[in-house]
Amino acid sequence: MAELIRGLDPDRVRENLAAVRAELDGAACEVVAAVKYVALEELPVLVEAGLTHVGENRAQDLVAKAATPAGAGLTWDFIGQLQSRKVKQVLPHVRLIHSVASDSALEQLGRHAPEGTEVLVEVNVAGEAGKGGVAPAELDAFIARCPVRVSGLMTMPPYAQRAEDSRRWFAALAQLAADRGLPRLSMGTTQDFAVAAQEGATIVRVGTRLFR
Repeated sequence: MAELIRGLDPDRVRENLAAVRAELDGAACEVVAAVKYVALEELPVLVEAGLTHVGENRAQDLVAKAATPAGAGLTWDFIGQLQSRKVKQVLPHVRLIHSVASDSALEQLGRHAPEGTEVLVEVNVAGEAGKGGVAPAELDAFIARCPVRVSGLMTMPPYAQRAEDSRRWFAALAQLAADRGLPRLSMGTTQDFAVAAQEGATIVRVGTRLFR
C-alpha cells in the first residue's frame, strides 16, 4: 500500500490547483481532488488551499473523512470501484457515485438511495477483459434498469504512456454521453486530464498533481 501523504503546504496545493486550471485552458471542467492517499488530518489544508470537491476510492475512508469538521465542509464523490455492499454506506455522504457498473449495485441503489440521488455509469469503452464497466452495447439497457437518475458517464481508459493515446477513448465516451443527452462526463486523471477536457470532460479526477 502506498504511503499516506502528510505535511501538505496549503500555498503549494493552491499553486498546483491554479496550474491544473490553467492547463484546462478555460474548459468548463470541475476539478475533483482524488484524496485516496491523503491522510485524514490533512483535510483542513485542502480546505485552506481552496479545494471544494474531493473524491475518495474507499468507502470506509470516505465515511471517516467526511465525518471530520473539515470533511463536512467539502463536497464528496465516490470515485473508486463500487462494491454493492458499500452502496448504503457511502450514499449519505456523496454528491455523486462515479462508478456504477453492476446490477447488484443497482439493486442496492433501489433499496437505499434517497430521492434526488444521481450517479454516473462507468463504461468500459475499450472493451478491456477483466476490467470493470458496462460495455457500450449494453449501456442503454443498463441505464434503463437504474432506479435513480443517471446524469453522466465515467471511464478509465487503458493504461498509456502518453496522454494523447487516451484521446480516442475520451472521445468515444463523450459521443456515448451526447447520444443519450447526459450532461456529466467524468474522465481524465493526473496524467491525462488536459486531453480529457479537450474531449469534453466536465469532471477531472486529479490526485498527485495537486499534492506534490
